[in-house]
Amino acid sequence: MSQFAFEPPVVNLRLTGETDNVIQMTPTDGTLFLTGPLNWESKNVHRLQVEGLNEKGQTVKGPYSILIIVEDINDNPPQFDQKNYTGVVRQRSRPGNLVGHFQASDRDKKDSLNSRLKYKILNQIPKVPLDNLFRIATETGTINLVKAGLSKQVASNYLLKVEVTDTDFTTVCDVQINVIDMNDQIPIFEKTDYGSLVLPENTPVGTVILEIQATDADEPSTGSSEIVYIIKKGDPSNSFTIVTDSKTNKGSVTINKALDFETMPVFDLMINATNPEPLVSGVQYNSSSVAYLRVNVTDVDEPPAFINSVEIVDKHENVSVGSLVTTVTAYDPEGAQIRYSLKGDNRNWLRIDPLNGTIYTAAPLDRETERAYIVYIVATEQTTSSLSSTAKLILNLKDVNDNHPMLSKEFAYFCHPLQGNEKALIEVYDPDQYSFLSRFTYSLVGGDTIQNNWNVSKLNGKHAYIFPKNKSLEAKRYVIPIKINDNAQPPMEGIVYLTGTVKFAFIFKSCYVASCIFSNLSECAFCPQ
Repeated sequence: MSQFAFEPPVVNLRLTGETDNVIQMTPTDGTLFLTGPLNWESKNVHRLQVEGLNEKGQTVKGPYSILIIVEDINDNPPQFDQKNYTGVVRQRSRPGNLVGHFQASDRDKKDSLNSRLKYKILNQIPKVPLDNLFRIATETGTINLVKAGLSKQVASNYLLKVEVTDTDFTTVCDVQINVIDMNDQIPIFEKTDYGSLVLPENTPVGTVILEIQATDADEPSTGSSEIVYIIKKGDPSNSFTIVTDSKTNKGSVTINKALDFETMPVFDLMINATNPEPLVSGVQYNSSSVAYLRVNVTDVDEPPAFINSVEIVDKHENVSVGSLVTTVTAYDPEGAQIRYSLKGDNRNWLRIDPLNGTIYTAAPLDRETERAYIVYIVATEQTTSSLSSTAKLILNLKDVNDNHPMLSKEFAYFCHPLQGNEKALIEVYDPDQYSFLSRFTYSLVGGDTIQNNWNVSKLNGKHAYIFPKNKSLEAKRYVIPIKINDNAQPPMEGIVYLTGTVKFAFIFKSCYVASCIFSNLSECAFCPQ
């Protein structure tokens, strides 16, 4: 390739750099030679250095740069980007319709003659209705339809042999083109008049009342041949629906909503058979895609129906007897007279007007007894059938302050003889819903004897202390009247009677077991320790 000569004292040459073990040099005379082929696709430039060495192997000249440029040759065949290609085209498409784009590549130098590709269709199978139905752009690989006459009934797909070449190599690929059916056939009913049906108005929702059939000549199992049945006229309330069997295109006419003779005794249905795929231009649905059906609904004696099946009413528990609670309304589909009655009024708190359904209180209400009072209203038609229906009334009672506070326990024990520091804890509760325990106040009533012998003091909202003032009290039972006020709006107060017992206690256990109520055991000073 090249030869380098150096003046003494150079005795050897050394080659370094991007040799890739392919480029070598004779160290004595500088001759470069190849040990294998160069590959432009993997490395197109090699950067080398050469140095002159003395007898000791030391560099005495250089290093000098050497740049070796590898030129591309056409040594790579074209390759398609996919193993198989598929295109689609609608039948009866016009010439020029795009089928698909097919791409190949070449590893040789880009934008050179070595990588310039050309496409060509070698063969078309089948050659019906014409050969050369398709054309491929020589430079881009785009395939278009160039002739009219595609029909899925004639050929549902085509196989093309497509060739791509560079200046030296050729590659062939198979391309399958599928012909898609167009919706050029309309559904046709097997008969356009399905006559009349008679149905009682209580026929259950979901009942199939009739099966209808239309056929379509387009390709099976496609949107062009699938049939959708639509009730176009005669069913303003959507009482019917039609479900299509996807395999047979049979339509099942089904009851969608409860029928009502009094509202709609006759349905004159006009049914259209359509496709989900749009029809091709120039083709329209006509009378062959329309069928008619008459449904006659017969009357059935039905029970009364409540406008509201559940009535929820809120009332304060202190409403006066005879107060209005609510009015319920039921109607009979056949127009019969209705009488109302109550069922489940176990506390006899309510009464109902049998003619108009108005409900009143019949006795005092009490939230503390029943917070949600549930009764049932029965509407019965006044005919020989005496059909009836039931609705529920939920009477939610709202609390009012109508209960005075009470004692949880009505007794207390003290050990005799009294030492002067005894006290017993008493607990209070209020049945009302909104009891403000922090507002409770306590006082003793009953005259001087009570006032001189006993005292009461508030501990917190729920508790108070009762304790003897007179240490000389005898060992016996005392009834202590205590007035407790809840200070609510309106306030409620009451007198409760606490039994305080002063009794002898001979041993510690008898004092404790007898419920000697103290904050700690040491408060029972008399009890032996």
